[in-house]
Amino acid sequence: MILDLDVQLHYRVEEVTDVLLQLEAAATDDQTIIKANIQFSETAHFARIMAEDGIGERLWLRVEGDFTCSYTSKMRIERPDLEVGAMRQVSPHRLPGDTIKYLMPSRYCPSEEFYNFVEAEFGGLEGGARVAAMRDWIEDRFSYVSGASNALTTALDTFVQRQGVCRDFAHVLITLCRASTIPARFVSVFAPDVTPPDFHAVVEVYLDDDWHVIDPTGMAKASEMAMIGVGVDAAHVAFMTSYGAAELVNQTVSVASAG
Repeated sequence: MILDLDVQLHYRVEEVTDVLLQLEAAATDDQTIIKANIQFSETAHFARIMAEDGIGERLWLRVEGDFTCSYTSKMRIERPDLEVGAMRQVSPHRLPGDTIKYLMPSRYCPSEEFYNFVEAEFGGLEGGARVAAMRDWIEDRFSYVSGASNALTTALDTFVQRQGVCRDFAHVLITLCRASTIPARFVSVFAPDVTPPDFHAVVEVYLDDDWHVIDPTGMAKASEMAMIGVGVDAAHVAFMTSYGAAELVNQTVSVASAG
């Protein structure tokens, strides 16, 4: 699949501010950048650094006043849609070292609070069958409600409220997987059928000795996603982190399928 991406950001900062961006689609084995262009308003500093697990890049900027960013890209996605239900769980002692951090509780994913719940609700299942059941459980019982959460909302909050946005759905699935001793990480993506159009959050789980992407909202297929980056939770993959006050003026995200 070919995706056309168009992201436009306009923020206003009152004084010189350092900004960390992660919004460009990553070049990986299953997605190819055909062409891309990113432009900024005047900046006092610009540098590229590697993002988490070597997937994608982050951009350091130093800005002042009105800050704008225009990013366009054409991507080829060659990622299959795989059903995880029959996939094998990797025993903890056989997990690669770089997956271990994705077993641990994190700021938005307090998995230690869910051990009893996952055993009571999904105890008869293991591996991919359990992951698929947890994904379906979230999709069936949670409502997608814009504005229902904020930057402080954790998976525990969302679990209680039974509503949220893609970020919250992802945090809940990650939390349930980690409580089931299955590594899971947060993934920021672009996808064409996300409503409302925006940066989208999904999950990767480690099964059958590899990472596999899942969307607990049900809005996007693996074969139609352009991956931006990964992290332990949303804090690690924010499209923009401002180390100073920043006022949103305008922001648009457009993702279109080109065949």
